[in-house]
Amino acid sequence: MNFVEPIRDPNTLEMVVKHLEKTNERNYIMFIIGLYTGLRISDILLLQVKHIDKNEIRIREKKTNKQRVIPLNNKLKRPLMKYIDGMESYEFIIQSREGINQPLSRSMAYKVIKELENYFRLAALGTHTMRKTFGYHYYKETKDVVTLQKIFNHSSQSETLKYIGITQDEISTAIMQMNYF
Repeated sequence: MNFVEPIRDPNTLEMVVKHLEKTNERNYIMFIIGLYTGLRISDILLLQVKHIDKNEIRIREKKTNKQRVIPLNNKLKRPLMKYIDGMESYEFIIQSREGINQPLSRSMAYKVIKELENYFRLAALGTHTMRKTFGYHYYKETKDVVTLQKIFNHSSQSETLKYIGITQDEISTAIMQMNYF
């Protein structure tokens, strides 16, 4: 399994989002759904218009089979509502260009993220990058690992911190601060 990182630097994250907004609306919507909900890529790709109402996303998670209600952040709400305007309730939001009303495949979503990695010369991006970026920045801003653990449905706080890369950051900082002489 490949090691996947969040996008830690806010300026880099902003450049990535703006690039997607200018170049590919579908990929932009996919990315910001992950960024503002913390959903797994498997759930993002299976989202249909019927799962969205004016203020929230209502889904049954693929991995856990649990029902989830996620409020729509305004940074996501406006572009998402504009994007799905005119779509039928049964339509997948993130559609493949192959066939009619087919969700984008996980491998194509991975390719989209890898293209961003190459374009911006970033390292270790993957389909979990959006979810990890959500978690990383949420934690950095709030220090609320308990709520983040619940959002991610993790069994422990240490699992959550490791998942978003905080544990590795702390290890790296500790090593870099070592000074014997």
